[in-house]
Amino acid sequence: MQADNVIEIEGTDTHKLRFSPVLRPSRDSVNQALRHINPDSTLTRLVSTYFEHGESITTLCLMLLQCVSRARALYAPVSDLLHEFPSDLSSIRLSHCNSALGVFVRFDSLDNPFPSPDSHNFNEIHRGFCQLNEQLDHHRNKYLSRLRLLNSATTGSAICLIGSVIGVVISAVVISTHALAAIVGLVATPFCPCGVPSSLKKKQLAHMAQLYGATGSGTFFHINYLESIVCLVDLLHSAVKDDRNLIRIALKSGADIYPVYEVVKYLRNNHNKFFGKLKELEDHIYFCLDAVNKSRANLLDQIQLHQSSNS
Repeated sequence: MQADNVIEIEGTDTHKLRFSPVLRPSRDSVNQALRHINPDSTLTRLVSTYFEHGESITTLCLMLLQCVSRARALYAPVSDLLHEFPSDLSSIRLSHCNSALGVFVRFDSLDNPFPSPDSHNFNEIHRGFCQLNEQLDHHRNKYLSRLRLLNSATTGSAICLIGSVIGVVISAVVISTHALAAIVGLVATPFCPCGVPSSLKKKQLAHMAQLYGATGSGTFFHINYLESIVCLVDLLHSAVKDDRNLIRIALKSGADIYPVYEVVKYLRNNHNKFFGKLKELEDHIYFCLDAVNKSRANLLDQIQLHQSSNS
C-alpha cells in the first residue's frame, strides 16, 4: 500500500475518521453480502464482528499516522539544531546555546505525539480480536469434526456396498452348486443398512469450515500486526518522554553551555534510532492496512462462493 492511498485526516476527530477511501472492500459491499446470509446465524454474527474489528484497527492505524506526522513536526526543529550545533564543546558560543534553548522551549510546550498504550484502546481492540479468534477456531473445528464424521460414514457405506456385492456373488455360487439353498436369502441381504451421506451436505460443511478458517486467519494476522504496532508506539512514546525530561534539565540550567551541550549530544546520538523506529512504525501501519483490506477481500470472496454454492 502506498502513502498516497491514505486520506488526509489531520485535525479530524478520531471517533469520526472517514476511512472509506482506505478501507476496501467498502462497508456497503460487506453489508450487502452479509444480507444474503442467515441474519440469526452464528457465522453471520462472528463475521460481522470481524469486519467491525477490521474497521476499528483501520481507524487506529489512521490515527497513528497522524501521530507519526506530529512526531516529525515535533522533531523537525531538533533536526535543524543538530545540524547547526557544533559537535566540539570549545566551538560552542552563547548564540548556539540560545538557539538550542529556544528549540527546547518549543519542544517542551508540545504534547507527546504518541498515546500511552495503557491509556488508549489498544488493549480493548487486542482483547476483542483474541476473543473472536478463539470463537472462530472453536466453530471451525466443530465443522471440520462434522466433516470427518461424514467422510467416515462415506467409507463405512462403501464397505457395506462391497459386502453386499460379495454376498450376491456368494449367493450365485451357492445357487449354482445347488447347496445350502435355504440361506440364499440371508446371504444375499446387504451386510449393513448404511446410507451414503449427501455430497451436498459435505460441501456445505466444507464451505462453512473454510469461511471460519478464512476469518480466523485474518484475525490471527491482525493480532500479530497490532502487537508489533503497540510495541513500537510504546518505544516511541517513551523516547519522546525521555527526551523531554533531558530537555527540561537543560532549560533549568539557563544559559549554562555544558548541560545544553550534553543534551544536544544525547539527542544527536539517538536521532537516527528514533527516526528509524518512526519509519518502522509507519511501515507496520501500512502493512496492517494492506493486510486488513486483503483479508476483507478474501473473506468477501469466500462469502460469495458460499452463497453461490447454496443457490
